Amino acid sequence: MSHLVQVLLHTPVYSQIAGAFTYLSDNVLPPGTLVRVPLGQRELLGVTWDQAPDQPPDRALDPARLRPVTAVLDTLPALNANWRALISFAAGYYQRAAGEVALAALPPQLRDMSSLQLARKLKKLAKTAAADTSAVSQNTCPAPQGKAGNTADPVALSAEQARVIGQFQQNQGPFLLFGATGSGKTEVFMQCTAELLANSSRAQALVMVPEINLTPQLEDRFKARFCQMYGNDAVVSMHSGMTPAQRLNSWLAAHSGAARIVLGTRMAVFASMPQLRLIVVDEEHDPSYKSGEGARYSARDLAIYRGRQEGAKVLLGSATPSLESWHHSRPAAEGGRYLRLEMPSRIGNGQLPRVRRVDMNHQPKSCIVSPPLLAAIAQRVARGEQSMVFLNRRGYAPVLQCTDCDWKSECPHCSAYRVFHKIDRTLRCHHCGLTERVPRTCPACGNHDIAPLGRGTERLEEHLAELLADIRRPDGQPVRIVRIDADTTRHKGALESQLAQVHGGDVDVLVGTQMIAKGHDFRRITLVAAVNPDNALFSSDFRAPERLFSLLMQAAGRAGRDEAVTHQSEMWLQTFHPTHPLYEALKKHDYPAFAASQLKERQQAAMPPFSFQALVRAEARSQEAAQGFLKLASAAAERHSDTAGLLAQLTLYPAVPMAMARIADVERAQMLVESPSRAVLQRFLSAWQADLHHTRTLPECKGVLRWAIDVDPLNI
Repeated sequence: MSHLVQVLLHTPVYSQIAGAFTYLSDNVLPPGTLVRVPLGQRELLGVTWDQAPDQPPDRALDPARLRPVTAVLDTLPALNANWRALISFAAGYYQRAAGEVALAALPPQLRDMSSLQLARKLKKLAKTAAADTSAVSQNTCPAPQGKAGNTADPVALSAEQARVIGQFQQNQGPFLLFGATGSGKTEVFMQCTAELLANSSRAQALVMVPEINLTPQLEDRFKARFCQMYGNDAVVSMHSGMTPAQRLNSWLAAHSGAARIVLGTRMAVFASMPQLRLIVVDEEHDPSYKSGEGARYSARDLAIYRGRQEGAKVLLGSATPSLESWHHSRPAAEGGRYLRLEMPSRIGNGQLPRVRRVDMNHQPKSCIVSPPLLAAIAQRVARGEQSMVFLNRRGYAPVLQCTDCDWKSECPHCSAYRVFHKIDRTLRCHHCGLTERVPRTCPACGNHDIAPLGRGTERLEEHLAELLADIRRPDGQPVRIVRIDADTTRHKGALESQLAQVHGGDVDVLVGTQMIAKGHDFRRITLVAAVNPDNALFSSDFRAPERLFSLLMQAAGRAGRDEAVTHQSEMWLQTFHPTHPLYEALKKHDYPAFAASQLKERQQAAMPPFSFQALVRAEARSQEAAQGFLKLASAAAERHSDTAGLLAQLTLYPAVPMAMARIADVERAQMLVESPSRAVLQRFLSAWQADLHHTRTLPECKGVLRWAIDVDPLNI
């Protein structure tokens, strides 16, 4: 007897074939079972799914037209109801197809494996896990090679750490751990995880970080703490920098329950963890937790939902929380939903750096590094200390310009300039990847005088080397400068090698982008400098001040982390607006005051978190087609009763080009939808989906390539 089975496949919502597909199966397959099924001429991995609530079970289907399931990967336990609920919620809230979210959450290598190959893989992993368990029981499990001082020995807690851990144990949460940089938040995460694992032999913990380059550092610390107790395979990582085989092994270990702790970036929020009891989101304010492609989900927000769904505690941590989380952690009497835990002091005698502002209006014209800052860096070098110079722009110069005809190095395929990289004499577009050799003469007029305009980390590194050429280290050696950005860390192992140099004291001045400004525990750095932070002060993006304050405060937190340094560490700001309120708050390390002023402004302007937004983005061959599609879809919403009734409670703004209007010859436009009610916005977007699909098929929209809805956007 054949049975009907609903299967989700990786089909995007704009494809018009989104949703569950019906297949025939010889056996009853429980929801969450992985199967291989035919679709057209291909064979794809799919997940059997629950019957849709609005779908009649006895709907008329012709079995002769249905295709059978090709194979069942029954050696793998079915994905449980909690995981399926998470996928369904994410797909519904972020307006994506459930199959698109579900299949993207699975490791890529799993999509090409047969049932036999999977069985062999599971058998091999089981054998390894058994050997590891035996080693742990005999206390012969080797400790991993982590950073010095990271052992399994108990750590003496500060009074603040002990207090917040006690609050965490006594309450249900969710929690926001608001702790100064260097206050020991990571140790709190580890203590809470240790207690969880000690109290339950099967419980699992998920620890998320925003950046791939922070995962190995955290992995070392967790393995050093938990390896000897639970085995080497008890701690696994999940991030896009891993090989497909590594990602599959980590996912299988988490799915089977063998992995007790999963460390990962935003993708890890979808890890199948049957016994999940704790979710930690480190640096919860970081924009990296919001996906910029596919299902544009927020891993931080999904962590909150998943914790509530599965009865797991959720702990968000940051020295500069997002304004949304800060607003949610206000007192319960005022409507707060999170419990705020505070650690305002650094561990031991460590002090937060003194913030010094250099008024660039009073410095030499076209000065890159001001004389006072240069003297301060030279002082640190002479004392054998390290300095960090931060500039959030890589390359040598953002633009190459002809001094005669004003030609600039525009990208022919994007509405952006190609960046000049002096190290290999190339012009590179950081959006579409187009790379060309620097022309010998101006392509427009033939002038030989082509000059770089502006500066990036490559130029800053070169300039500092010239300025510090006569300065000597305490051992008489010349100054050593290292640059860390996306260009210097492209090759495997490059980042780890460079960070090891910094930690080992082989570097005097570290130059880099935001990659070095957050999360790292640099013990020898006593001076941090931001060369050009003013760009975001007057941005049209209402979130720009929040991002700038977080970035500068995180960068400042890299200084003065070593208690052995007796003199004051410093954060230098080179600015043309030294009296700006943002810098005033930063000087006092007063995040609460900054957050209060920003939230007041947003409430007056009815901006998030006091309203809710979604962006509808369209990509087309021409800007006219992209905007035309959005205008037609907006008009359709006004005509149909399902959506027209909601328009009084929300605002549809006109279609406009995106800030980066063209990438790789694809024109992009967007339309903002805003409402004071999250429920109203969600109802409207769900009802509007049919109009968007229909509008896409109209002859006028022939040039439209794709469209997408971004709920709770971070960039407008």
